[in-house]
Amino acid sequence: MAIRSYQDLLDEEARAQRRTVHPLSLLLIFIVAFFALQWAWGQARGTVVERLIIDQATVRPAAFLVNLISPNTSAYADGSRLKAPGGGINILNGCEGTEVLFLLYAALLAVPLAWRARLLGAMAATLYVYVLNQARIVALFFAYRSDAGLFDALHGMIAPLLLIACSLLFFLYWLHRYAPVELRAAV
Repeated sequence: MAIRSYQDLLDEEARAQRRTVHPLSLLLIFIVAFFALQWAWGQARGTVVERLIIDQATVRPAAFLVNLISPNTSAYADGSRLKAPGGGINILNGCEGTEVLFLLYAALLAVPLAWRARLLGAMAATLYVYVLNQARIVALFFAYRSDAGLFDALHGMIAPLLLIACSLLFFLYWLHRYAPVELRAAV
């Protein structure tokens, strides 16, 4: 067996990217990937994985951010609750941003990208969505404490749409930066 050079591997990957992919197959890959990720997350309900993501990775940093913005608030994490004197919010399964992240992961899996670009995209998307979602949670916390109507609008429509729109912008940027030229021309 001959040893292949790094350039041969790059050339092979570039040829693989140029293969035409039917749009319906991209849609099918996207749908299957998204629902598989959603199913897997559903299986984590009530487990240590869910508690780690919600309690430790979402609520605790949000409490830190609230106190950084407003030290007199005295916010603290209590499991999935972001509490403070005067009121707080509960972060349930679905409030931690995984759905938006799964949309990005599924999109990155569906489009013809080099595996390195997919992996980097998934890592960047994770950080991007995490930061956006932390900002959303902090905004929801302060909205809940000051105006119930604003909280309802932010929680029910405005924040989810903003997360999706910002994620779409991330995806379009990633395509523009890493997709094959033929795909970039179509976007």
